[in-house]
Amino acid sequence: MSFKYTNSFTVEGGNFEKAGMASVEIKKTLKNMGINGDTLRRIAIVAYESEINIISYAKCGVINIEVTHDFVLLDVKDEGPGIENIEMASREGFSTANDTIRELGFGAGMGIPNIKNCSDAFELTSEVNKGTHLRALINISGS
Repeated sequence: MSFKYTNSFTVEGGNFEKAGMASVEIKKTLKNMGINGDTLRRIAIVAYESEINIISYAKCGVINIEVTHDFVLLDVKDEGPGIENIEMASREGFSTANDTIRELGFGAGMGIPNIKNCSDAFELTSEVNKGTHLRALINISGS
């Protein structure tokens, strides 16, 4: 018998008051499923960084999650300005955050690098003036 759980979380761009709500819900759900600490931490980082990127840069976005016995897949799509240079945006410390975002404590340029480092498989595509699509797969081990 195979196991599969899916859910979807809508994220409103610019709504910093709700920052982290989707990622907290994802973490809580996966913890209740018995996913181990290190794997859970990695998933939570990917979810949180993805959520903050949507809030910081896009009009809106969605975080889709798929969980099986073997992996967790976070499929994140947003409607935003897109990323002009994915290679540059993937470098630690590179940020296009404005002063308002930085004053709130975000925009350090670690979002994409953190997502990439916490993922076992990572794919990022973007179209300027359309949006960004991120897929991050985290293998489940020892759960």
